[in-house]
Amino acid sequence: MKDDVKEPRVILAPNPSPLTGPGTNTFLIGRNQVAVIDPGPDHAGHLAALIDAAQNRISHIFVTHAHLDHSAGARRLAEMTGAPVLAFGEALSGRSPSMQRLARAAGMGGGEGLDMAFTPDQRLRDDDVITTDEWQLRALHTPGHSGGHLSFQWNDVVFCGDIVMAWSSTIISPPDGDLADYLRSLERLDQIGAARFYPAHGDPIGSPSTRIAALAQHRRERTTQILGALRSGPATAAELARDIYDVPMHLMGAATRNVLAHLIALTDIGAVTHEEKLTAETKFTFL
Repeated sequence: MKDDVKEPRVILAPNPSPLTGPGTNTFLIGRNQVAVIDPGPDHAGHLAALIDAAQNRISHIFVTHAHLDHSAGARRLAEMTGAPVLAFGEALSGRSPSMQRLARAAGMGGGEGLDMAFTPDQRLRDDDVITTDEWQLRALHTPGHSGGHLSFQWNDVVFCGDIVMAWSSTIISPPDGDLADYLRSLERLDQIGAARFYPAHGDPIGSPSTRIAALAQHRRERTTQILGALRSGPATAAELARDIYDVPMHLMGAATRNVLAHLIALTDIGAVTHEEKLTAETKFTFL
């Protein structure tokens, strides 16, 4: 198997926003059998740029997870190239048992732009390996940001989707996101010992272990802040977010979802409790 190209090509999708940074990075590896990783939004100009960069030699389309900024262009690109779409599953696939219970009991959605129309042609599971004459990709199931999130190992680098980013921490929005899963995924990725991470948003990460340690520490500090605030009395996730976060109002919804993820994890270990039914207005109490 010939795999002498050391760096992927990257085509930036034209979808900048407060949550996507400069936009979605679409990565290409291979020359004659080109793999596309995260085709991005269903944007005609972006898809045409991918086909042009690949010289119309796209053989596989990989999707890290079924959010619109990553997966919406996959089906159209498959129709244009004849390449199969490979991913963990549909938008709700891979949810942890606790998140499934939360979705059923609270009727709660993540509100993160799920691509509910997404369906892969081939489902990948943890440690599945796809091999061609030019390259080999290993699928790593890394839930936390979404239940069906995959990262892809290529030689000594990892395409890590939204699970690790250099410019921002990852939003964890229950029931699609799960903080306990996220922390386990960070540990799993750290054990790979990769030389570099390529996130779907922002610049490459040259010191993966250092970045992972910083993200894990950030979550520990956020947990400490939440518990400290709850010692003053019961509060909702939104009230705690306003107390803890210093972000513009248009990002406060995402901050509230992150706080809720911490509160659910703290409830699961018996550190906090909440009223019987979990809703957006549920108050949590320190135990």
